[in-house]
Amino acid sequence: MAEPSTPETLLSERVYHQLLDMILRRDLPLGSVLHERRISEMLNVSRTPAREALNRLESEGIVVREAGRALVLRGLSTRELIEALNVRRLLEGEAAFHAAGKIPEADLDAIDEAIHALLAKTAPRPDEDWAIDNLLHGAIAEHSGNALLARMIADLRLKTHMFNVERIPERFRIGHGEHLGIVAALRRGDQAESRHLVETHIENVKKSIIALLAAI
Repeated sequence: MAEPSTPETLLSERVYHQLLDMILRRDLPLGSVLHERRISEMLNVSRTPAREALNRLESEGIVVREAGRALVLRGLSTRELIEALNVRRLLEGEAAFHAAGKIPEADLDAIDEAIHALLAKTAPRPDEDWAIDNLLHGAIAEHSGNALLARMIADLRLKTHMFNVERIPERFRIGHGEHLGIVAALRRGDQAESRHLVETHIENVKKSIIALLAAI
């Protein structure tokens, strides 16, 4: 479950999403050098949240540190995003097939309860949505029995993390409804259905992202 956010972490989260919006709109061209001081001045924040947001973008591979330690905006092309989601669909479907019937009941109960608690909120924060999303997808990867597969899934999930409830809000209730169906299939130990539901879920995410990018 997500830890309670402090004003500092909320500010860092806001700066992160502002930068993502600028990247998606191409207000920041690919290849731009991102300076902590310039970002803080542009967004009227201190350097700490600017630094934390840039570090997060670096961890997700959206900016890269080049010679001289400069952070350069690499971004992710539409093609790369779609390719990442296509590979996620295959890998996470495979993980779900092998994880079905192997995730402890107590873990599935906790995930089920967390999803319902999130759905009961009127204005869930993006970090809360991501935390619950990670509970399920992380459990599936962990219990797939394949450590390399789990690491690959975690890396690809980071690359598509920018598209959360704040960017594709129409996916909030629908997506978590799909999550509940996945939990039920995993609980039954239905390997084929678990694979199918996970693959369908990620395909639906991809369609929403394509629609968003087409509208920008």
